[in-house]
Amino acid sequence: MRALTVVPQQKDSARVDDVPAPKPEAGAVLIETLAIGICGTDHEIVSGGYGEAPPGEERLILGHESLGRVLEAPANCGLSAGDLAVGIVRHPDPVPCPNCAAGEWDMCRNGQYTEHGIKGLHGFCTEQYRIEPEFAVRVDAGLERVGVLLEPASVVAKAWEHIERIGGRAVWSPRRLLVTGAGPIGLLAAMMGVQRGLDTHVLDRVTDGLKPQLVRDLGATYHSGSIEEAAQDADIVIECTGVGQLALDAIHNTAHDGITCLTGISSGGRPLQVDARALNREIVLENDVVFGSVNANRRHYEKAAKALAQADEGWLARLITRRVPLDRWAEALAKRGDDVKTVIDLTL
Repeated sequence: MRALTVVPQQKDSARVDDVPAPKPEAGAVLIETLAIGICGTDHEIVSGGYGEAPPGEERLILGHESLGRVLEAPANCGLSAGDLAVGIVRHPDPVPCPNCAAGEWDMCRNGQYTEHGIKGLHGFCTEQYRIEPEFAVRVDAGLERVGVLLEPASVVAKAWEHIERIGGRAVWSPRRLLVTGAGPIGLLAAMMGVQRGLDTHVLDRVTDGLKPQLVRDLGATYHSGSIEEAAQDADIVIECTGVGQLALDAIHNTAHDGITCLTGISSGGRPLQVDARALNREIVLENDVVFGSVNANRRHYEKAAKALAQADEGWLARLITRRVPLDRWAEALAKRGDDVKTVIDLTL
């Protein structure tokens, strides 16, 4: 059985290997992998930035954005043979901490969680894998072309859940949303903003091509200029680039009681000069909130599945700009200027 593997923290060690078929004790649900989405995390692991193999093993099977078809499942578990399914990336820590014990493993307090294809658990970029039913989410049959977007959509669904919880601290009727970055996370965040009836704006660097058109086809407004122009008293900002200066500028340009959600991770190494006093004054006097959000639990996957099912499937399909077979996996990791989401397609 083929799988894309890597030696964690060893640059250029990725390769397609023959691996044993998954053993029944690995999980009661057997899934045939159809597609694996590639994101920045995969790039960083392949470049040797981080990653952790399962205990006692040298190599880690990559892939955390998945779509598969159920081959075997226990009776009455919510999954049946033939269903489309996505594996949940994070599993709770073994202690467990209070959040993990409550099923909120995306908010793990002690850092002992594991993650498929990232930290301590093999990923899904293999022809078949096994998983327990509670960590597999059924996907609508009509989403076969685009169900691989569920994992990034789950991250956005969590961000929206937390935004709305924070907004509930007062009488709150948000009207304007700004999303910074028109990558997969940004476009999915904008999609969910439009679904909520918000006046949605997206800021990115490119001036033409697919990304601006995708935004316009959502019924949102695309900007490639200054954040001051794009924000204009946004009630909500979802920052998806990880660019430090952009995050600071976003905070400065929200409306009173504004909420800024940071989903992008900065690469570091670029010092910024910040007027901390002015920033503090503005956040306090305007009752602003700035928070970070990453990962998702089962509830967020289920919310994301509903959001994808409500979206235009043709629009979602355009987010997947390239599909490559497993034996040409390196092409999927080679970035191109017009990429939105690249997928390793195990059916090719």
